Order: sequence, then C-alpha cells, then structure tokens
Amino acid sequence: MNKRFQILSLLFLGFSQIAFSQIKDEKLILDRKREPEVKKIEKKKTSIEAEKNYPPQEKSANPPSYEITNVPASSDFKTSVIQGEDISPKFDGEYQNNYFQIGMGNYGKILADGNISTKLESGMEVGGDVHFLSTQGLKKVYDWNSQQNSGNVGLYVNSYGEKGKFSVNADYGLNDYNYYGIYALNPTSSDIDLKQKTNRIKVNGYYDFYSNDILNDVRVKSSFLSDHFGAKENQAEILVNLSKHGVALPKMDDVNFNADLGLNLETVKTDFDVLDKNSSQYVNATLAPKITFFKGKSYLMIGSDFSFLNAKNSSLILAGEEKNSKTYWFPNAELQFAAADEFKFYAGINGGLKLNSYADLLEENPYLVSDQELRATETKYKFYLGLRGDIDQNIKYDFSAGFGKMNDLLFFKANDLFNNNVDYNRPAFDYANTFSAVYDNGTVSEAKASVQYFPLANLALNAELKFEKYNLDNYENIFNKPLVKVSLGGKYAMLDKKLNLGAKAIFATDQTTNSFEVSNVGINPNILVSSENKNDKVGGFADLNLSAEYKVHKNFSIFALGNNVLNTQYQTYKGYKVLGAQILGGVKISF
Repeated sequence: MNKRFQILSLLFLGFSQIAFSQIKDEKLILDRKREPEVKKIEKKKTSIEAEKNYPPQEKSANPPSYEITNVPASSDFKTSVIQGEDISPKFDGEYQNNYFQIGMGNYGKILADGNISTKLESGMEVGGDVHFLSTQGLKKVYDWNSQQNSGNVGLYVNSYGEKGKFSVNADYGLNDYNYYGIYALNPTSSDIDLKQKTNRIKVNGYYDFYSNDILNDVRVKSSFLSDHFGAKENQAEILVNLSKHGVALPKMDDVNFNADLGLNLETVKTDFDVLDKNSSQYVNATLAPKITFFKGKSYLMIGSDFSFLNAKNSSLILAGEEKNSKTYWFPNAELQFAAADEFKFYAGINGGLKLNSYADLLEENPYLVSDQELRATETKYKFYLGLRGDIDQNIKYDFSAGFGKMNDLLFFKANDLFNNNVDYNRPAFDYANTFSAVYDNGTVSEAKASVQYFPLANLALNAELKFEKYNLDNYENIFNKPLVKVSLGGKYAMLDKKLNLGAKAIFATDQTTNSFEVSNVGINPNILVSSENKNDKVGGFADLNLSAEYKVHKNFSIFALGNNVLNTQYQTYKGYKVLGAQILGGVKISF
C-alpha cells in the first residue's frame, strides 16, 4: 500500500501541475535560506551543539531554551528578467558544506555556483560563495540585444562564543542587462545601446545572545549601489532588540510574559544623474515596545511603533531643497487562541513605515529609469484574522484575511518618451521601455492561504495563494500588480535519496498597466506624437519548472533543470517577454 501511495504521489508531481510554469533568477539555492539584507551565504547552524556543555551553563544565569517555531509556508517566487528559477531538490543525507557546480543549456545559458567553508581551531567558521548566470536572451524575438549576465561573490565569518554568536558577511552583486522591452517604437538600427548595469556592495554584522535577558541581539546593515547612468545610493541601518523573556506572574497560574523593546535607526541617501536628477535623503528612527502574555500556546501581544522621519528632497524641477519632519504612531497587537494544535485562531492589527530605496525597487522591477522620486510608504493600520494549525505533523496550514489603509502606496507605471524628436540619438531608457515609481493613498483588501503536506518522509508538497485588491484615491486601477497569485510545489526523493525530483508552478492573473502608442503622423513630421492607454492589460501566466538531481557518488552528482517547460513567452512587464522552454544540465562536486 505504501509503495502504491509513493507511485501515486510521484505521478502527482509529474502531471498535476503540467499547466503551470514560472520565471525567476536561476540561482541555485541548495538548501541555503537567504535573509533579506543580512544574507545567509549558506545553510549555517544557528544554535550551538549540546556536546561538551557548550556554552557552559554555569556562566549564564538564564540559559537558553529551545522550542519548535511554526513557520508559515512561503514562496520565494519573484518576477525577474528572463531567467528561470532554480528549484533543485535538497539532499537530506550527509551534510556537505562545500560544493561547486556548473551547467549549460539552450539560449546560451551558462551557470556556475559554488560554496566553500571551513572551521578553524578557535571555533570560528569562515567561508564564501560565488554565483554566475549568463544568457544570450531572445535573439529570435528581438532584433536588438536582450542578453543578461548576473553574478554574486560573498564572504562570511561566524564565531560561536560563550555568550552568543557573532556573524559578519560581505557581498558584491553585479547585474548587467538591457532595456529590451521596446513595443511603441521600431528602431531602424539593431545595434542600439540598451545597456543598464547595477553594482551593489553589502556589509552586514549580527550578534545574537543565547539568552534573551535584556540584550537580545544587535544587527548592523549597510549597502552601496551604483548603476550605468551615474545613480548612487547609500543605505545604513542598526537594529537593537532588548528583551526579558519567560517572566512568571505569581497570581496567575501558567501565565508568563515577555517584554521586548526594539530600537531601529535607518538612513537612505540616493542621488540620480539623468533627467530631473532627483536626490533624496531619509533618516528614520523607530521605537517599538511590546509585551506578550502566554498561557500554553495561546497569547496576547500588545505593542506600538513610534517613528520619527526626517526627509530632504531636491530635483531640477523643484525650486530648492524640500525638508520635512514628521512623527508617526502605529498600533501593534495580536491575539491567538489555541483550541488545539490543529486549530489556532488569531487576529490582530499592525502598521509601520517603510523607506523605499532604489535598490529595493530594482529587486521588484529592474527596468526602472535611473531617476526616481523616492518616498516612504505608510501603513496606517492593517486588520487581519485567520486560522492556522498542524494536523498530525503531516499538514501545516495558515488561512488569513485582512484590510488596511496605506499612504504613498508604491507601484510602477510605464514611462512615455522623454524626448519627442524623430532625429534623436536616444539613450537606452528613452524608447517607452522603462518604468517609474508612482504613489497613491488607498486601501487594500487581501486574503492569503498556505498549506504544506508531508504524506511521506521523502515527499513534501506545498501550495500558496495570495489575493490583493486595491482601492486608490486618485488612480482607477493599480498598475502591474496581479489580483491573484498561486504557487504549487513539491519535492520527492527516491532510490535511498540518490534521486531527487522537484516541481514548482506559478500562476498569476492579468494585471492592468498603462502603455503608449507612438507615431510621427502630425503637423510636424519631425516630432513624435504619443497617446497613453491607462487600461491596457499584461496577460496572466502559468509557468512550470521541473528539476532532477542524481547522486552518482557521495561527492559527485548530475542535475537537470527545466524552466518554463510549457514554452509560453508571456510578459513580466509590458514589452518584456521571458525565455521559452529552457533545459539546463550540469554536474556538481561536493565535499
């Protein structure tokens, strides 16, 4: 019966998602979960081994305690350029830190990825990783260059002391690509310059105390970004978490409370060097106290966020430098009632302030023009309620719905021509092929659902759905955001975990966008005339990715990745088609 169930599960992975496919930067994750900004370069231990009484408990008045934390299912899908996502399955056998792998495929794709680390006698762990991906792009679709190269090099150091863990990492990332999404013009030359290139350096430090007694952890983040058109951006952030956990209430049986205080100071300075030459500098200081009462797995958390934002903005179209300072207050509370492990009801309210940096915007949409107005997005409040739980350790689920009010909500609109002359040597961003950040106030209604299912020890299935509906004050529709996103995935290990199979599918509905039609029919034939359509559509998509990896030897594997196997050349943004069906094969050496 068990073998029959395994066969049916394998068939499910192979066929039930055949109608879907996805896109993403084809970075080989290989069990490495990367944290935003403070990047984890590989899968590292986050707690000290229990052997040798380390750290010595007699040196800690409040030794650490450990418990299983429920982490909701999540998808790492992100619309990107013209690559496919890596979904290579993981090995749960012998854990090997060091590896190098290389692969080649159609569309001229070359993939190289590696990691090396070692432990020193002092107990420190040092290492680094490298990643490179190149593709020739859609030569048969576009007459101009759609090639792209991306790479990352990172170094890290981990030190496990008697009282806490210290980590520091540095990363350099390069993205060399083209603004190839031209739809409104028909360039006469195929060798037009569409080049864009970004460089980003990040250095981050982190100290985590084993005990949550007063000083919990300290994080320091910094980054520097530059691009091909002279834009420069500096970011820095320091976060300190103070806490006192596990305090008992004498007059209330089985009730404990945690007290936490978060301190955050963040600054972003951005300067652009083309068009209006926007420049901005933001400094945001946040104080976030909260107290949480626990009884079993039920709890009540009450807190607030206080933010002070100082902003300076200037551009060629402003009379002078604008300065603004403002103080914000945001609610933060959550109640969970755990009727059982299978049924945990929760509800809450939160809010906050988010500084929108050029680097963050490029992560979401790399086709931005190198001149952006940057503002902070304010979530005044967001109410939510939901149900989550674990059923026999085989099914984990989380269903929720929410409603929020936001100011300066960020989305992207397409740009018109910046120069309407016919005889004009256009820069790469002046073909109605770029986007700009736009902001509006409004409300958002959302619903989320995530499910993880583990029917067998060697089989894991997951599904995720997200619905978002926006009602804006000034715009009739929000641009370039789908109403519904769905993610389906699974991993299956066979032959004593020597053969690992993976599948991941992404589905998204249509999204509204603005677009332009350009012509030179008019009174003056030397002037191009454009008209805007504010209700254009970018079609939804269904994208399926498959992967297989076979471990020939404990130190040698072969792998194959199939991206967008349905061969659908849909668009991520207006004019930007993705690669068709991609097959990439390669070898991996691990040690």
